Amino acid sequence: MSEKPKVIVICGPTASGKTELSIKLAKQINGEIISADSMQIYKEMNIGTAKPSEEEKRGIKHYLLDFVSPDERYSVAQYKQDAKKAIKEILEKGKTPIIIGGTGLYIDSLIYEIEYNDIKIDENYRKELEKIAQEQGLEKLYEEALEIDPIAMEKISKNDKKRIMRVLEIYQATGKTKTEQEIESRKKEIEYEYYVFAINWDREILYQRINKRVDLMIQKGLIEEVKNILEKYKNFPTAMQGLGYKEVVDFLNEIYTKEEMIEKIKMETRRYAKRQLTWFRKNKQTSWLDGKNDIQNNIDIILEVINWKKMKI
Repeated sequence: MSEKPKVIVICGPTASGKTELSIKLAKQINGEIISADSMQIYKEMNIGTAKPSEEEKRGIKHYLLDFVSPDERYSVAQYKQDAKKAIKEILEKGKTPIIIGGTGLYIDSLIYEIEYNDIKIDENYRKELEKIAQEQGLEKLYEEALEIDPIAMEKISKNDKKRIMRVLEIYQATGKTKTEQEIESRKKEIEYEYYVFAINWDREILYQRINKRVDLMIQKGLIEEVKNILEKYKNFPTAMQGLGYKEVVDFLNEIYTKEEMIEKIKMETRRYAKRQLTWFRKNKQTSWLDGKNDIQNNIDIILEVINWKKMKI
């Protein structure tokens, strides 16, 4: 049986240094990068998503960045399809695909070959859920989702309206829970040999990195970026629910002062990083890299794990 093509995955929490590591790695091994970030897919949302600039990319081709309009929906099923196409394209060039990002669902759809069926949204049911959340509180929907699918809810925060509603919508549309669907969909053979790495930091240092990044985003013009998008587009199915964006919208609507907004973004980003770490720790095949290490040191560890020398001969 022929050996499966190898694909490198670099994941981990926000602000952990994934971008720099992946670009330096790509430079050394003739690789190209596929983003696995559910916010970096959006056009015009650059500062708040920490999208790498052309200068930062250092000539390395990146896929699945900056290609969805902020007023469009984009599903995990679409991501999987687009990512698979990009992997194939990179391999056909004789290069190595490097998947990099912090969106656990995107990464799992590939490494576990999960088929997320593109379930059609029942807009009336969604409005009904929105109304319940508004009138009775999000906790009411959370409890309902917990009763339907306790396993899926282990990974979902009580404040994550989008994912709570998704669990309910899947059940309403198919009569099956999200977990049942995933078990069924994992029966497909995994096409590639995925080597998964995640960057870990001491929590205090990671939180300092997050706080520093948020301050930098404000300095670079995050508020202006949000204003421009709000002026240009009428509706935002998902984009303005993104971390850093919804808080700026609330600031512009005078719900928060500027200082409160900045603190809120920092706090929510720290919480998000904690959830990301929990998610990636559940992936048993993950090799953990120490963020304190020199980048070259972490690259050497990656190459050793994937047995790169033998692979290149």
